Amino acid sequence: MSLIKYNPRNFRTFTTNNLFDDLFNDRFFNSDVATGKSFTPQVDISETEKAFELSFAVPGIKKNEIKIDLNEGQLVVSGERKFEEKKEEKNFHSVETRYGSFNRSFQLPDNINADKVEAKYEDGLLNIVIPKDEKKTQKKTIAIK
Repeated sequence: MSLIKYNPRNFRTFTTNNLFDDLFNDRFFNSDVATGKSFTPQVDISETEKAFELSFAVPGIKKNEIKIDLNEGQLVVSGERKFEEKKEEKNFHSVETRYGSFNRSFQLPDNINADKVEAKYEDGLLNIVIPKDEKKTQKKTIAIK
C-alpha cells in the first residue's frame, strides 16, 4: 500500500509579514479553514497479515451520505458533513466543528481481494477492511547463487 504522510493541519508559520498580508487580503478570515467549511476526516491505516484496515472519523454523517468506490486499485471515500443552521431559538456564538464535502483516495497494492472488501459504520467511525489475496502474495525469498 502506498502511504503518503498526511498533515491535516496545513497552517503556515506566522511571521509579521505574512500575518499582515493575510489580514489585508482577507485570506485569513475568509478562507475555508477559518470559516469551518473545510472538513477532512482523519484516517487511521493499519495492516495485518491478512488485511489492510482503514478507520475514518466521520462523526455527524449518516452512513447513507458516504460513498465508497474501488476502481482499478484506488479506494475513494467521499461524502459531505452538512451544517444544519436552525435559527429557531439558537444564536451561535462559536462554531468550531468543520463542515463541508470531503474526498479521500488511497492507492492500494496489487495483492488485495477486491471482491471481499467490507465496510462497517458505527458510532461515527467508518471501518473498511480490505483483505489480502493469498494467491497474489508479494513476499518472495530469493536464493543467492
